[in-house]
Amino acid sequence: MTPDHPATAAPAAVTRPRFMLRVAGLPLDSVRGLRCPDSRRWADDVLRATEQVRADGERLADLLHDLVGGSEDETLRRTLLALRRDIFNNRLPRPGAADHALGLVRGIDAAAGTRAGEALTSWLAGRRRLEERRAAGAALLAEETVRARAHLRTLAGEERLRRALPLASPDLDARLDTYVRSDAAVPPDKKQRKIERSLLSYLYRTACKTSPFSTFTGVALGTFSDGDQGLRARVDDTWDGRLRLNVAAIGRLTEAVVADPVRRADLPVAPASGWGRDDDRVRYVRRWITQGEEDTAVTFDAVKDRLFFLRRSGTLERLLGLFEERTTLRYGELADWLAEDRDADPQECAQYLRALLDIGMVQVPCLRTEVHDTDPLRALQDSLRGLGRPWADRLAGRLADPASGIEAFAGADPAGRRALMGELRTSLRLLQEEELGAEGARVPQTLLYEDVAAGRHTELSAAAWERLAAAPLGAVERVLPAFDLTLPQRITFKGFFVARYGQGGRCDDLLKLVHDFHEDFFDQYMSFTAKRTTFDADGTYVPEENWLALPQLKALDTARQTFVERMRALWADWEADPGSGEEIQVDGELLDEVAARLDTLRGGFAPLAHHVQIADRPGDPLVVLNRSYGGVSFPFSRFTHLFDGLDEQLLAATAELLPAGAVLAEVTGGPVTSNLNLHGRLTEYEIVCPGERGTLPEANRIHLDDLHLVHDPGADRLVLRSTRLGKEVVPVYLGYLVPLALPELPRTLLLLSPTSMSPLNVWGGVPEGAATGGVTGRPRVRHGSVVLDRRSWSAPAAVLPLRAPGAADDAWFLDWQAFRRTHGLPDRVFATIADSGARGATGAKPTYVDFDSPLSLGAFEALIRTAGARVVFREMLPDENGLHTVSGRGHHVAELAVETATPVERTDPS
Repeated sequence: MTPDHPATAAPAAVTRPRFMLRVAGLPLDSVRGLRCPDSRRWADDVLRATEQVRADGERLADLLHDLVGGSEDETLRRTLLALRRDIFNNRLPRPGAADHALGLVRGIDAAAGTRAGEALTSWLAGRRRLEERRAAGAALLAEETVRARAHLRTLAGEERLRRALPLASPDLDARLDTYVRSDAAVPPDKKQRKIERSLLSYLYRTACKTSPFSTFTGVALGTFSDGDQGLRARVDDTWDGRLRLNVAAIGRLTEAVVADPVRRADLPVAPASGWGRDDDRVRYVRRWITQGEEDTAVTFDAVKDRLFFLRRSGTLERLLGLFEERTTLRYGELADWLAEDRDADPQECAQYLRALLDIGMVQVPCLRTEVHDTDPLRALQDSLRGLGRPWADRLAGRLADPASGIEAFAGADPAGRRALMGELRTSLRLLQEEELGAEGARVPQTLLYEDVAAGRHTELSAAAWERLAAAPLGAVERVLPAFDLTLPQRITFKGFFVARYGQGGRCDDLLKLVHDFHEDFFDQYMSFTAKRTTFDADGTYVPEENWLALPQLKALDTARQTFVERMRALWADWEADPGSGEEIQVDGELLDEVAARLDTLRGGFAPLAHHVQIADRPGDPLVVLNRSYGGVSFPFSRFTHLFDGLDEQLLAATAELLPAGAVLAEVTGGPVTSNLNLHGRLTEYEIVCPGERGTLPEANRIHLDDLHLVHDPGADRLVLRSTRLGKEVVPVYLGYLVPLALPELPRTLLLLSPTSMSPLNVWGGVPEGAATGGVTGRPRVRHGSVVLDRRSWSAPAAVLPLRAPGAADDAWFLDWQAFRRTHGLPDRVFATIADSGARGATGAKPTYVDFDSPLSLGAFEALIRTAGARVVFREMLPDENGLHTVSGRGHHVAELAVETATPVERTDPS
């Protein structure tokens, strides 16, 4: 792949050598059999013939119009007008009507009658052929749809589809075999149509998308090497998966243990880490956990934290004094000591301790799942065995059966997986009811999470990547801060700090700083920004809330407005030139101008990751930018358990990125409530917030009270420093749960990190063009070889050719082909449905739509719930002819997650 356009004159991004390849489980060719190619050709023929007949009819109608105008015979005029009306409406005249009209014309003017007769005869012949061709469609489409349904039943047996279904949709997996055994020639009933649509959705996900989940999409490690293999990747035919129990299921087990008074007495307890005395109060960070719903496919427990205060009573003081002496005590020992020390009723002491446990002043840290527990079930077993109690050893032993079932699950066939899933669900329910005596056992609907390695390693040419993508991607990186959703918050936090502590100021009590920031400012600020729309009804940019009159926020607003103005100009030029094609080129001058407005906002150390797809097009290869965000090692973190030694390799590689005198420290966000946050150790240090116990050796733990924050006036940035290490500390977050879902304290620390989220909205504030039949379109937007936005078409559901009640299949299919042809849509697209009037998250993710497949069109229509829905169609890019990743089975849709970084030098402020 070598682009035929010149390299962009912009600083090239420094691409890190390691990347992650996300690969669709099935080759894209798998779904070809779901199409009706002959019916598509029939529809194209009918539509072309219809256009030709309509054009011939318009010429004939003009000829008849002249005859009508030139005649004073009222009978002839009425007859010709009726004939002309039929022709104008593309309708065959009644039998004999045409001959009668021509006979009248010839009786008056033989020459005119001859000309009209020849034109009419030709039109009638074409119109009758069209009618015959049109009539042939019903049988053809019915025959091909039966074949497509038969192919769908065959695909339902694909191993990579069936191995993932018990995890993704146990209900569909249980019903699928019955559907497969049904007769494809018999039209499905309502229940079968629902199964068919669900099957299609998962099948297209497995063949056309790259969202890692079990064998739907696998991942492979890759490196950019010095070889000459170009940018075509190859993955193994055999994939290996690793499974983990849903941490929510583990949480339900530990909650049952803590809820039982007898077992609770044996649990080691400790005060909330980071607690301290503050005048007449004890302060600590209290955490609230809101449990997710067990009956939803994706669930996690939401965690909140806040600085909390308790009055320093004599009982609490004595209790905390004991903890200062002995660090950890068992709950029962603590209750007995308290009853003896206070000479109090044991029942009252038990209630007092339970209240401290409920509000988080006293905690049971040993039963938590931590981010580095890459096998959370084994970690729970180890914790239970460490208690040294018979009941705990017995419970750990009973957990061996679920653990063995999970191990067997990885290698089981689809039927075996279904059976093992049922056994695991039963086992966990019985553990809560029989072993722990819990009433109403709670087991999440999704029990297991599986990640799958699509081979061990793949290589792409570093030189080929450099030629194709490095320079234009580097130029685009310079404007990404304008789209960063977190940047206004980071600027605001720095402004608050400087306002409170002054230029060059220092804060040693970060817990109080965070508390005051939220109490005095940030919570109200966020409530205002949550109501803000980026653009008003007229498309005018709405500036950021800038309560502190910060010049950096004004610069950000200016950069955004500059981008919008330049895009409006490009759009106006494109609209003014009908032959301008399907693309808009964003040149380097535009990016330079926007980047210049952002110069005062650059923080220096800003490693980035990009999710891109390579479109292997002869002479003009493209790199399609899907997503960009800031951070370190994030593309790999979730998958470290798949690749032995990957965490150590990544840990060693990050040292070269850091500025002098700085260390990376992970912000974990506390106890894990989602499997998406589990990963190996990827930083040398971790920041231990109050309420957390830390996962690394003590020497590698940086406690919050060891940190202070200082403003560096020379660089105008906030610097987090460790007093013990004497170094700058750069916080990083490595979980896949969005940072906005984290508790208050870690979320605020991440305002000091390189973490960023920069969705590239190139059309924001740019007015849409005039609609054609209710549909508006946008061209592709690219900078050099990098595609910033795919071609798209937007339409309200009301203008789509949705199936009307009682409509024939062939007429409905023909209407969709006419719609696609009229508006210039490609044969394959991804559709996103915005349907605020529907219940549930309809269309939240793009849906693959194949216009050559009636099955695909029917499944797509079922997603449109209300007349108020709006649909955006986006071109599939790369399409099936531009895929660069192959296996022994064919070409796969794939996505690269690449990292870039620019080494920086900084003055080390003391």
